[in-house]
Amino acid sequence: MKERKKVIIMGAGGRDFHNFNIYFKNNPDYEVVAFTQTQIPEIEGRIYPKELAGDLYPNGIPLYSEKELIRLIKEKNVSLVVFSYSDVSYEYIMKRAEAVISAGASFMLLGPKDTMLESKKPVIAVCAVRTGAGKSPLTRKICEILKKRNINFCVVRHPMAYGDFNRQVVQRFQKMEDLDFYKATIEEREEYEPHIKMGNTVFAGVDYERILRKAEEEFSLIIWDGGNNDFPFYKPNLLFVVCDPLRAGDEVNYHPGFALFQMADVLCISKVSTAKKEQLKMLKDNIKEYNKNAEVILADLIPKLKDIEIKIKKGKKAVVVEDGPTTTHGGMAYGIGYLYAKKLGLKIVEPKRYAYGIYKKIYEEYPHLKYVIPAVGYRENQIFDLKRTLERAEVDYIISATPIDLNRVIKINKPIIHIEYFFKEKTKKLERILDSFLKSCNLS
Repeated sequence: MKERKKVIIMGAGGRDFHNFNIYFKNNPDYEVVAFTQTQIPEIEGRIYPKELAGDLYPNGIPLYSEKELIRLIKEKNVSLVVFSYSDVSYEYIMKRAEAVISAGASFMLLGPKDTMLESKKPVIAVCAVRTGAGKSPLTRKICEILKKRNINFCVVRHPMAYGDFNRQVVQRFQKMEDLDFYKATIEEREEYEPHIKMGNTVFAGVDYERILRKAEEEFSLIIWDGGNNDFPFYKPNLLFVVCDPLRAGDEVNYHPGFALFQMADVLCISKVSTAKKEQLKMLKDNIKEYNKNAEVILADLIPKLKDIEIKIKKGKKAVVVEDGPTTTHGGMAYGIGYLYAKKLGLKIVEPKRYAYGIYKKIYEEYPHLKYVIPAVGYRENQIFDLKRTLERAEVDYIISATPIDLNRVIKINKPIIHIEYFFKEKTKKLERILDSFLKSCNLS
């Protein structure tokens, strides 16, 4: 019998398992001996179970920290390493490629033809060139328009497989209780809760072929709600890609966002009113050079104070909680929560001195985080650490710009004031684009 080529898949709890399921699971030429994990704290140490790994893997596949990659290559005689996560600079990815090559293995990226599944139903995908660009507000706006047209659609969200794999195989979210049933993390709640409030059905999980077939049975159209700056798991019939002018230039310097930038049918420039003229010019020049045939829409993310009953006093002290991935590996020092807190006239306190537990490590790993607390809560101990960090903060208010109600997750000794934000188009093209697409699919 031919010896199988030993493989390690580098991941972060998302695309890594999809790439395995689609490309390696039943492939007798390869033996995946390990996954490595990064970006998300404390998700290593698990086993990708035999029930999901298939007959070629009766003991499942272990997950290690990416810090152990080179040791694993040498100890397990690995000849191929497959890079399977997103939102990384070219320097970042090539440093890891060179380290892999220096250890004797080959380095591989899998593309759409080898990993995208084809649906029997039309697919609209919403992705971005960087995490935190504004794809979730755009997704919700598209859902709002489709509801007005009485389209029978569902949302399939890019995976966040950070917990019990067997419990996460195929997840369906329709009511708030489902979040508790599936033990959703804070990051998952940020993505699912706004959809549930809109009355949308959301699928997510680990096995995206099974998810697709479930969705096709019931719905006429599928919305792929992307994660990070990754490309879709399903082949889209209409691809929206959101660009962030506040990080102009990143659209051509980050993997795989640059690929999406070139693939897009529609490029959405968000945060237009807060961007500088030179940032918008750089982004528009890159569109002309790399995807001049794409439709371009301009938009803002409009913040709104949710807790209008709370009378906020100017000059009072506050700490700001922002979306986790946007401010950690997304590289943004702050987001809408910080800007709105400044607008409210609050004195923003630097939160690092109050850091507890995992948050001490987070501030060491991401030194650019000076003014905000990233909402990290992938495990119960991390949610506890967030709670303790907020409790320790000597402030009058917690300003939270995460898409969820933190009061559903934690109870603390000071008021949490929520900032919501919404997609507002400036160019008035979105409805026309969607109506034309629906007509082409015989759904209008």
